[in-house]
Amino acid sequence: MPAHGDRRILPYQAQQMYDLVADVERYPEFLPWCSVARVRSRAPQGDGREVMLADLVISFSVFRERFGSRVLLDAAAGRIETEYLDGPFRHLGSLWVFRDLEGQGCAVEFHVDFEFRNPILRKLAGVVFNEAMHSIVRAFEVRAHALYG
Repeated sequence: MPAHGDRRILPYQAQQMYDLVADVERYPEFLPWCSVARVRSRAPQGDGREVMLADLVISFSVFRERFGSRVLLDAAAGRIETEYLDGPFRHLGSLWVFRDLEGQGCAVEFHVDFEFRNPILRKLAGVVFNEAMHSIVRAFEVRAHALYG
């Protein structure tokens, strides 16, 4: 199953980057292949964390797939964890970690691993996976520059 990890040092505050990634409903404005983003629900956990259930529709060439995720938002820890609920995957999980650096902006770490159920999509993902992941991370950087730069 494809997996990807990336770490970037960006000239923004960790909270700014956290807020950008947590704003799932705005993804179609800047994220490649994301045509729809809908938050089903948000529920505070009483410990400062929040659970969001969200749906994304990914459109690529002739494929258009919806999938649901459970997103654990932990602003105090600077972490956003995503677990797969339903859709075209066998497995999907991602983790964002945001940490301020003294006088240097912040460190952003992104990890994702997934596997499509459909063998055609699985093969296609294998071919373009690294390029797609770099495009996604770059889209967040460009968005941060537009908002905070």
